[in-house]
Amino acid sequence: MTTIALASRLDLSQVTPLATALRGATGTDLVLDASAVTHLGGLALQVLASAAKSARQAGTSLIITPRSEAFDDALAVFGVSAADLQTGEAA
Repeated sequence: MTTIALASRLDLSQVTPLATALRGATGTDLVLDASAVTHLGGLALQVLASAAKSARQAGTSLIITPRSEAFDDALAVFGVSAADLQTGEAA
């Protein structure tokens, strides 16, 4: 199981590093630590959604825990739930 701590501001400047980190963990069960997230932008959300889709196709788990209140609030603004972005035992 691989754990990746997400940056506090998941804005445009963090999209490429986030995508690179997630690609590097392809094929492994993954835990994303969103406890420090204070801002979640739309492009970062798309990267997370893509990672979830890839994990589903690969049959691996992607779990986002712990999550900050700001992360969950941003998901709600986008009309997405944490379950939409998770696979495996957390889904």
